[in-house]
Amino acid sequence: MAKSSDPSKPSVHEHDKPYEEELERYPYSLRTWLSYLDHKQHGPFDELCAVYERAVAQLPGSYKLWKKYLGLRRDKLKGLHPIQCSDRYQEMNKMYERALVLLSKMPRIWLDYLEHLTTQPMITTTRRTFDRALRALPVTQHERIWDVYIDFAQASACPETAIRVFRRYIKLEPQYVENYIELLVKIEHYDEAAIKLVEVVNDHQFKSIRGKSNYQLWQDLCELVVDHCTAIHSIPVEAIIRSGIKRFTDQVGLLYCRLAMYWIKMGQLEKARDIFEEGITTVNTVRDFTAIFDAYAEFEEEMISAKMELAAEREAAGEEATMEEDIDLDMRLARFERLMDRRAFLVNDVLLRQNPNNVAEWEKRVSLWGDNDEKVVEAYNKGLQTVNPKKAHGKLQSLWIGFARFYEDKGDLDAARAIFDKATKVNFKTVTDLADVWCEYAEMETRHDEFDRAMQVMAEATSVPRATAANKNPKLASYHDESLPVQQRVFKSLQLWSFYIDLKESVDTVEATKEVYDRVMDLRIANPQVVVNYATFLEDHQYFEDAFRVYERGIDLFGWPIAFELWNIYLPKFIERYGGSKLERARELFEQALHNCPPKYAKAIYLMYGKLEEDHGLARHAMRIYDRATTAVDDKDRLEMFQFYIAKAAASFGIVATREIYEKALENLPDKDARVMCLKFADLERKLGEVDRARAIYGYGAQFFNPKTSPDFWQTWHEFEVKHGSEDTFKSMLIIKRSVQAQFPL
Repeated sequence: MAKSSDPSKPSVHEHDKPYEEELERYPYSLRTWLSYLDHKQHGPFDELCAVYERAVAQLPGSYKLWKKYLGLRRDKLKGLHPIQCSDRYQEMNKMYERALVLLSKMPRIWLDYLEHLTTQPMITTTRRTFDRALRALPVTQHERIWDVYIDFAQASACPETAIRVFRRYIKLEPQYVENYIELLVKIEHYDEAAIKLVEVVNDHQFKSIRGKSNYQLWQDLCELVVDHCTAIHSIPVEAIIRSGIKRFTDQVGLLYCRLAMYWIKMGQLEKARDIFEEGITTVNTVRDFTAIFDAYAEFEEEMISAKMELAAEREAAGEEATMEEDIDLDMRLARFERLMDRRAFLVNDVLLRQNPNNVAEWEKRVSLWGDNDEKVVEAYNKGLQTVNPKKAHGKLQSLWIGFARFYEDKGDLDAARAIFDKATKVNFKTVTDLADVWCEYAEMETRHDEFDRAMQVMAEATSVPRATAANKNPKLASYHDESLPVQQRVFKSLQLWSFYIDLKESVDTVEATKEVYDRVMDLRIANPQVVVNYATFLEDHQYFEDAFRVYERGIDLFGWPIAFELWNIYLPKFIERYGGSKLERARELFEQALHNCPPKYAKAIYLMYGKLEEDHGLARHAMRIYDRATTAVDDKDRLEMFQFYIAKAAASFGIVATREIYEKALENLPDKDARVMCLKFADLERKLGEVDRARAIYGYGAQFFNPKTSPDFWQTWHEFEVKHGSEDTFKSMLIIKRSVQAQFPL
């Protein structure tokens, strides 16, 4: 009671007395203070602040009281200018300092204080306060402080402050180095930015928070050092870009262009030109070459344009150009023109660097030199020395042939022969390649009427090679044996022998040509066309028996089905030659042809055999042959063969003689063909007046005809019974129809 009567203590309002009394009893109760503050919330601001002051004085370590009090005081500062009301801001700063005496481990208080300081023009004080916060708080809470600290540093008007802050930050969070680099570029500290980028791209474990790949970071580095080359002093720019050229092989063209641009901006124009030249002569893709060449051409054009503009300005000013300037301009124009002329050669170089075994590009290289004989020969020699015959992409033989043709066109046949001789010793990828060389060699000789030389060339090409350790019996060597060099197998090339035969037929005797044909047959490399050509050649020279023997050798050589084609040629020629004079021999040939003949090929031979008997033998023999054919031919040809047989029998022996053939057909033909034959047989008997026989045939054939799917048959039988039958026969037909209908499924 004595305290309440103290005149120094401010008077207490009637509504506050309960709270004051409670506080006298429990001065350290946080709940009581909070209740009192809540009560005073809508009262005068000064009274509320006074209560807060008393509360924090009693409970200086209460985070909740200080948070509410500081928030209240900061809200009152909103909208006030920090310079014009600096005293109030300073007062607020002191309150934060008071709170942090005991609440230095509370990050929220620090954050509020720091945010409050960043609104004031006190950079040093703010920076030092950030540092105090980082020292006071545990490291696990630093991230929250750094977020605000970085924003403050970036907004700072002092670049050095931002740099120093970021340097400390990336030691804690190295993954945010990209933000540091971005800041350095923004404040034009390009040298340090380049150093940091170099560290990043060399760190293969680095993962960009912005999702950039290592190549994209490298591109950023290249752009930085090229765009701001004059500000870069601490790193070897050329060495860095060259390491990128080795590292990123799919972006060589772009990196060469950047390196050249670097030297251009540095004023080293000749060095830039050297880089362009190095690029267009070393890249391996057309895309990279095109990028470098276009940049090179643009560079030369700009240099020429600049020189011409200077010359025009001097001329307008009445000044005379010096001889050195004129020479320099002429030299640049000549250099640019030569660059344009070299483009095709440079592209060709690129493609050959990609694949030195590309024969087509070597041929293109030769054609680019046009009439420059010395360069053409050099290109041929270099190409033939470079291309690996086993890895050649394209026809290597065409390069050898083109080289020989070059000398031939110049009239130097000895040199052309020397080229062909070298080519025949090359171990080509396939036998066909070597055969092409031999054929072209001989053809060159024939173009110059050197037929004897051509014969010698082909004789050498087709001769059996000597025995070796790997090939002890050359005659038995397989054409497709890749383990042997092509020179050991080329004598079995049909292409080579065909050319040799054509040459022999053109300029040599019949006997010599026959000898070559026989060698082809003995080597067993002839195809059916060779057999036919050999036989035709012999026929043209009246060697008919020899021609027939060739056909027989071919038939033995190939067998079926190729034998069918040869028989089809051989038999008509034999009949045409001898007719009926050698009938027995012809019969033997036909029997030989039909022996083991597959059914699908038998029809044509049987028809030819029957025609022979009709024309030169006996009709009875022909009928026997046709009868054999009806069982020997393929099922799909059997109906047609029976119809042909019936027609021939009717023509030779009358219609009655065909009954047995019809009966045999009904027994042997499949159901679908038997239906056709059944109708024709019944129609034949009806025409002959044999009603009972016809009715029996209808009855037999009924089993093949479903009444629902084949109503025509039953209609025909119905009409037949109406015309020729009785009530009993008609009923029998209906009974048969019902029984047949019951046999077939619905």
